[in-house]
Amino acid sequence: MAEAPVLTPQADDFPRWYQDLVGKAELADNGPVRGTMVIRPYGYGLWERMQQEVDARIKAAGAQNAYFPLFIPQSYLTKEAEHVEGFAPELAVVTHGGGKELEEPVVVRPTSETIVNDYFSKWVQSYRDLPLLINQWANVVRWELRPRVFLRTTEFLWQEGHTAHATYEDARDYAAHIHQEVYADFLENVLAMDVVPGRKTVRERFAGAINTLTLEGMMGDGKALQLTTSHELGQNFAKAFETRYLSKDGREEYVWQTSWGSTTRMVGALVMMHGDDDGLRVPPRLAPVQVVIVAVKGDDAVLDTVRGIGDRLKTAGIRVHVDDRTDTPFGRRAVDWELKGVPVRVEVGPRDVENGTAVLVRRVAGSKEPTPIGALSEILPTVLEDDQALLLAQSRERRNDRTVEVTTVEEAAEAASTGWARIAWETLGVEGEAKLAERGVTVRCLVAADGSVPESDDQPGNIAVVARAY
Repeated sequence: MAEAPVLTPQADDFPRWYQDLVGKAELADNGPVRGTMVIRPYGYGLWERMQQEVDARIKAAGAQNAYFPLFIPQSYLTKEAEHVEGFAPELAVVTHGGGKELEEPVVVRPTSETIVNDYFSKWVQSYRDLPLLINQWANVVRWELRPRVFLRTTEFLWQEGHTAHATYEDARDYAAHIHQEVYADFLENVLAMDVVPGRKTVRERFAGAINTLTLEGMMGDGKALQLTTSHELGQNFAKAFETRYLSKDGREEYVWQTSWGSTTRMVGALVMMHGDDDGLRVPPRLAPVQVVIVAVKGDDAVLDTVRGIGDRLKTAGIRVHVDDRTDTPFGRRAVDWELKGVPVRVEVGPRDVENGTAVLVRRVAGSKEPTPIGALSEILPTVLEDDQALLLAQSRERRNDRTVEVTTVEEAAEAASTGWARIAWETLGVEGEAKLAERGVTVRCLVAADGSVPESDDQPGNIAVVARAY
């Protein structure tokens, strides 16, 4: 009788495969309140690495970290009508505290545009105070009706940037800079994710924004996932909160603003874009553990050898873990490291010690070969970079293979059952977008004919990227 697979095969049930992997790779568990999650140490380690990489890029863009309260007076959200309408179905509202009914209900932070603007209006007095570039790492709550761990949870972790500028052009350019130099650079060069940069349609843009820039990725089942967004807020919030400054020529002007964010959804994207039937495949540049050195048996010579390899690889700047838990069967440990997607496994047994070799197992490339122990420090940096590039190439190949050019709404809906479609926006239009939405298909973004981000929704030659989405 055939042994049952560790994970449900992707081809049989992709959502079940995802749930299996999140649990068995020890990324997260469901929390006690529906829609919440407990992020386990390995999953949080992935998030910490993402956080470090994104934070460094945000600071390089000139923004500084701050922190704003979790609780927001309900009246703040009503000041910007479109914003409150967009978030109303997702709000968690506190009406009692300290055993008493509150004089004014407070909202548990769904996003911080309103409270940030309350303070921006105090901090910005003159053109000398601009641009004001603030970011915070925090949690937010949006009451999710159809939760899925990491992808859609009632509470999640994120960073949210908020900025104020003297001119529309400065705000527009900064939003585009974050979109490209922070998010796209991180997703492509660290997460090895092929992404499509584009502009959201009016239907899909952030509530209260005049423009939303997005990066869309194709998951292993052909569906789309919005990975990060960067918004031009115009002067909508500035006018609602009287965020004004005195210009160089002595006139009072409203500021122009942006907001932008990335979330723990990226951990879910990592699973769905790179994972296979054996588990995760973590990009080497991201991996908290790039190389795990596994002692096959508890022989003293083996243990001394694996620990020595670990020391040398750490000295070479590689993130290493030594697995010397020889009281746990080797096969079980090997499966666990496969599930966790550590890029390289170096296996050492008694015979390997005698031969001066180790077995080099590459999770991304899928290869397994004996390698001289003395050569590992020299070989592994190249191996890790090769596998980083391979993951990006595979994700790009998947998108190219599963994206088709279409000319009608019917063809777009059909193509979205297995992948993505591209259709001229002037052909689809707002009416066609609405018809697709009725079938559970959305316009993920608009791209220019040359693949760049359009300057406007109605720019001639715009292409709508159409897909089913998470």
